[in-house]
Amino acid sequence: MQLRVTFVAAARSSPLLAERFEDDRPLDQAGWDEVQRAAPILLPLAAAELRYCSPTPRSRTTGDGLGYTPLVQLALRDCDMGRWRGLTLGEAMAREPALVDAWLADPRSTPHGGESLLSFIARVGGWLDTRPIEDGGRIVAVAEPSVIRAALVYALKAPPSTYWNLDVRPLSTTTVVGSAGRWNLRFDGAAVQSRRVV
Repeated sequence: MQLRVTFVAAARSSPLLAERFEDDRPLDQAGWDEVQRAAPILLPLAAAELRYCSPTPRSRTTGDGLGYTPLVQLALRDCDMGRWRGLTLGEAMAREPALVDAWLADPRSTPHGGESLLSFIARVGGWLDTRPIEDGGRIVAVAEPSVIRAALVYALKAPPSTYWNLDVRPLSTTTVVGSAGRWNLRFDGAAVQSRRVV
């Protein structure tokens, strides 16, 4: 029995360098415009049997704007960043450079008083593993890029440090196929057929 889960990254609510930990701001105008441009391409994912989203305003608005009418899943919330919530990485670094370095180096650390990277990855992975399985079943989940990165690290059983090397762009799609504890990353695209020379 295999399940197909396609993650759609929420559109942006700010320029990339201004992104904040646990950002709960709504989509900015540029983000909304991107949703409108992407809708014709991403609308077919609305045919999925189950449609979910992170609880952030931008994830919910992205899902609604794409025609998914997704159900909010608390397990797909961003990592709890404790007292760094609402700060940019640069702001946290300016305030507590040694603690930010420790957090980036050790996936078990919680210098901000929130959730460790390991706990975050396990929470998102637990959500993925408990989806209802129906062979060939399809799920679409609109989520924050950080949530998608955590899901990929979990699905691939990659070292937690891999999280920092994954770049999930707004409105990009990522698909994993499988079932609890056995996930494969799926790359879809137009099949290239070889030409036969006569």
